[in-house]
Amino acid sequence: MNGAQDLGGMMGFGPVEPEPEDVRFHAPWEKRALAVTLAAGAMGAWNIDASRHARETLNPADYLSSSYYEIWIKGLEKLLLARGLVTAEELAAGRALAPGDPGQRVLKAADVPAVLARGTQYDRPPEATARFAVGERVRTKVMHPAGHTRLPRYARGKVGTIARVNGVFVFPDTHAHGKGECPQWLYTVAFSGAELWGADGDATLTVSIDAWESYLEGAAA
Repeated sequence: MNGAQDLGGMMGFGPVEPEPEDVRFHAPWEKRALAVTLAAGAMGAWNIDASRHARETLNPADYLSSSYYEIWIKGLEKLLLARGLVTAEELAAGRALAPGDPGQRVLKAADVPAVLARGTQYDRPPEATARFAVGERVRTKVMHPAGHTRLPRYARGKVGTIARVNGVFVFPDTHAHGKGECPQWLYTVAFSGAELWGADGDATLTVSIDAWESYLEGAAA
């Protein structure tokens, strides 16, 4: 969706200011925000793409005025409410007002390191050959879906070159909405700065994105 999270190419937000790699949190509550998000996700009531979509559907004014982990918590609240795992009254009170569901999966603290190290596999066996090959020119489709997508606005309708064929992976656009995994070939596509930003773009710049096959169509040389 064309939400507040899709900021690539937008003006007026100032420069990107990278922080040192060892800076993970800015306050103790951010550690708890990460922990409770992981614990809630481990219940299995939603997937990672649904989680991303919950965050991007926040009101734009709310999204842009919130910090990184504030966005995580607000997205988590939406997911918990939508699945009936909490009530609005419980969120307002900051505590449970009724017994929880004992059938939910529980991520125990001792298991967290192993679970995070193992991760989740999203690659799938191919059921068809890849449509595009490394070095081939492609054009991204112009699209404005109301739901989740991983194709950013600034890269739509642009011509790039296949830099890598990554394999077949779960398609986020359907996975986020409970419409199945619908695995597709995933490509790394490289674009020139001029292609993305016009004649004033940095001629030395190359921007690469990962794009699922249905985002792409062939482009004449």
